[in-house]
Formats: sequence, C-alpha cells, structure tokens
Amino acid sequence: MTALAPTLEAFFTERLMGQRHSSPNTVAAYRDSWRLLLQFVKDRTGKQPCQLDLGDLDAAVISGFLDHLETERHNSTRTRNARLAAIRSFFHYAALRHPEHADLIARVLAIPTKHCQQREVCWLDRPELEALVDAPDPNTWTGRRDHALLDVAAQTGLRVSELTGLRNQDIELGKGAHVRCNGKGRKQRATRLPKETVTVLKSWT
Repeated sequence: MTALAPTLEAFFTERLMGQRHSSPNTVAAYRDSWRLLLQFVKDRTGKQPCQLDLGDLDAAVISGFLDHLETERHNSTRTRNARLAAIRSFFHYAALRHPEHADLIARVLAIPTKHCQQREVCWLDRPELEALVDAPDPNTWTGRRDHALLDVAAQTGLRVSELTGLRNQDIELGKGAHVRCNGKGRKQRATRLPKETVTVLKSWT
C-alpha cells in the first residue's frame, strides 16, 4: 500500500472529524474536492486511486487539476480556490507525517489562490421584500409554509441551512419571542422576532 491512501483516510477520520470536529458540510466539500482530483489523475495516468502515491500529486499535477476545473468543468474562481483550500489542508497534514516529501509538499502549498472579482452586494428594498414574502398562495398548505419561511428569513437574516434546520423547540413565541439556531462555525445565536412574524408563526404552528 502507498503512503497516500492511509494518510488521506487519516486526514478525514482523525484530522477533520476527530481533531477539528469539522462540520458535515466541510467534510463533504473536502471529500468532493478529493474525489474530483483522484478522478482527474486516474484519467490522465490510468492509475487507480489505490495505486497513487504522494509523488504522483506534485505541484504540476495539482496546477493541471485547477486549470481543468476552470477550463473544462467551467468552475468559477471561487470554486477553484475552495478546491485548492481542501488540497492544501491535506498537504499541511501530510507534511507532519511524511517529511520525506517535504519539498513536494512545499511546492504544492506554494500554489497561490486566484484573485476574483468582488461582486457588488445588493439587497431588496422594502416593497420588493414585501412582494416576495406575500408571493406564496395563502390558500394552500405549501403557500402558508413558504410564507412563514420567507417571513422568518426576511426578519432574522438566517441562512438557508439555518432556516431549514429549525425545529419547533427552537422558536419561542411568548414573551421575548426569538428563534435559536446553530449558525456558521457552530455558533449558537438567538434572534428576536417582531410581533408580525410571531403572529405568522403562531398561525402556522
């Protein structure tokens, strides 16, 4: 067995899940990055992933993979940088376990991220927001559900993953009405609910 396979497995099970307690979304994103990289190398060299060694993943190969993402898969610069971050994280881990590959690892870690254009952040004005919240049909079950979700999203600024992860016990509709959630970075936060949203949620629940 080559050094790559056990190191990659340990990176996911020991490093990400055991030591860093990375979120399931982070683990899934890193997994997908490595799945794409291993498939890329297999297509170019004919080697199965179990046959690959760290020496097969030098800076030239990684750079070729990143170019492949942009030119053939038409991924954005942000996606390209996210895939590179997953690769770098592994090589930082591998550097401590395989000092015999120090030069190769250093060259991979030296691959720069690409600058990307910052999009202008825009938002809905109040009439647009009210039109969006009122768009669902109140005469249907799904319409009332969507209206409640959109109203909570508009009033609290919750991310989609936070919103869809809410449970009945996460919402307090009495005195000091608020909603609790586990946000990005596993941070717990509570957001106040205005009276109008409380009325909508009481009707829905």
